[in-house]
Amino acid sequence: MPRGRSTFTKRQKEQTRQQKQRDKTERRNQRKQEKPEGSMGETDEMDEMRELRELAEAQAALFRVGLDESAPDEPFLLQGNKQKDQ
Repeated sequence: MPRGRSTFTKRQKEQTRQQKQRDKTERRNQRKQEKPEGSMGETDEMDEMRELRELAEAQAALFRVGLDESAPDEPFLLQGNKQKDQ
């Protein structure tokens, strides 16, 4: 009994899906082999932590740009609400 056109396309789609899944698994395994665990040295970790801290400080400075200097510890939104109440 011959198969219909829709059966053929469904089969092709399923084969394509399975091939993509195999490719994805292969790439994941390849990345794991290229980057073994614990490859980062202590100095690399310190450099990364320092860089993240600097970026966080820069971002915090951007948020402080419009704030009133009299209350630096209060969040921006609370300060904005106080101005509306007064």
